[in-house]
Amino acid sequence: MSDNRNSEGEPDAPSGLRIDREETESKGRYDATLDGSGGEMTYSRAGEKTIIIDHTRVDEALRGRGVGQALVRRGVEDARAEGRSIIPLCPYAKAQIERHEAWRDVLKK
Repeated sequence: MSDNRNSEGEPDAPSGLRIDREETESKGRYDATLDGSGGEMTYSRAGEKTIIIDHTRVDEALRGRGVGQALVRRGVEDARAEGRSIIPLCPYAKAQIERHEAWRDVLKK
């Protein structure tokens, strides 16, 4: 297990982590895979400019390795790039966004 830490003392996403995104007209998901294990973050679209993150899950084998955080980070980055706001109903996603001041700009006001 990697013990690389970022400038905030949190685990960096492990090398080789792959995150794919699928989106339909009304919902979407991010799928993370690494070494045969995975995780996911799902969301619903609430209009053109808002997404609601409703679920984040990471396999036990990947917990504590920065995978969940990488999923939320990717959602934040995509929302920012697409001019969308986020409503984080998932407790994990909400905690991560609140924890990272640089991510808060995408929160729905």
